[in-house]
Formats: sequence, C-alpha cells, structure tokens
Amino acid sequence: MVQKLPPQLNATQSPCVRNCCLDAEDICIGCLRSIDEIVGWGSKSALEKAAILERCAARKRAKEQVHK
Repeated sequence: MVQKLPPQLNATQSPCVRNCCLDAEDICIGCLRSIDEIVGWGSKSALEKAAILERCAARKRAKEQVHK
C-alpha cells in the first residue's frame, strides 16, 4: 500500500539557507545536511526528503547540546 502524503510534504523545498560550508564531518553548517544528502536532494522522494529533514533536526539538537 502506498502512503499518501499531504501536499506540503510532496513539494518539500530544499532546507538550504545559503550558508554553504562543510565541517570536518562533511555536514553543511547552514542546513545541517551531509554532502550526499545535498547532492541527491533533487532526486529524492518526499518520504526520503522528510527523513533527511529529521536527521538535520537531530543534528541540530545534538549540536545545541554540545554548546550548552
């Protein structure tokens, strides 16, 4: 069974914030995507993009914990 997604998720925009610089782990300091996630963004499905965004959110939470 194919899961139907809300229209806003089907048109997921890139999280790029135009602060493109990779850290030592090849994670963008602007959007927190890995280089592979950035390069492959355009060919990903809405579900794959949602998973990438969740990983970015987890990276942000982890980064905030380190800087407390």
